Amino acid sequence: MYTPPMDLRQLEIIRAIADTGSFTAAGEKLHVSQSAISRQILLLEEELGEAVFHRIGRRIRITPAGESLLQLSHRVFRDLQDTVAGISERQESLNGTMRLVGGMTVCLYVFPALLAEVRRTHPSLDLKITVGSADRSVAMLRSGGADLGLVTLPVEATDLVSVPVLQEELLLITYPAHPLAKKRQIHPADLDKEPFILFEAGSVTRRLVDEFFTRERIEPDVVMETENVEIIKAMVRYGLGISIIPWQAAAADVAAEALFCRRIAGHTLRRQTGWIYPKMSRLPRTVAEVIRVFEQIRGTFDEAARAPRTY
Repeated sequence: MYTPPMDLRQLEIIRAIADTGSFTAAGEKLHVSQSAISRQILLLEEELGEAVFHRIGRRIRITPAGESLLQLSHRVFRDLQDTVAGISERQESLNGTMRLVGGMTVCLYVFPALLAEVRRTHPSLDLKITVGSADRSVAMLRSGGADLGLVTLPVEATDLVSVPVLQEELLLITYPAHPLAKKRQIHPADLDKEPFILFEAGSVTRRLVDEFFTRERIEPDVVMETENVEIIKAMVRYGLGISIIPWQAAAADVAAEALFCRRIAGHTLRRQTGWIYPKMSRLPRTVAEVIRVFEQIRGTFDEAARAPRTY
């Protein structure tokens, strides 16, 4: 079995010698005698079978083997520091400000439950929410106006990290007395020339819907565009048009029989939602903690995003 020929103290001594340029100064820095420093280096060199430092008169020069150990010491102590800091952080309640940004549907149907759970765990954390499109979310993250975003993917931004977390099914909605609501199945051809109230052009969700229309050669009569899903539903309830929206946004209205909802026969429309945040060597604890809490209750959101098979 292999036994490492060195310990943390020896790595610390190598760093001190490299920093100070002498065994004596290294001893003073570490509060040990020069002879103790020399003894540890001698033991290490005997185990390695190779010199770590060359002694040239009163000067020393680090060898290639010593340089390798010096780089190792930097990595080891950096990892040790990060690990200890992480353990200490997890034992402390979060405070300060956490700034989240997300689309309208996310702010209505994901953030309330998520942030209630975050606040239960970290009551001193000040949570600030901004509603914004994917483009606005990216701009806020780049400018420092937000710490973490939950938006519809994909987001083309090489300076940001994207982490998919949810798949939301998109379904057709109408008012309950609409002629389409009387059909057992709704086919793409049934939607041609229908008045539609859709998400704004340029949004990822609108792009998914437009691509579906193009594939199926549907020419919708777009009578209104808005990013506010509650406005879309209100217009549909009053018979001003039909729409395609995420199931979780329609579920309560369908259960109350205020809206009719159906999949389009032969087609499953889905959009992906995910976290976005700036690339960095170490994720801020507030960001990591919100993501961790989300993962703990993720099953709730997964279930809410899936429509029953009967639709």
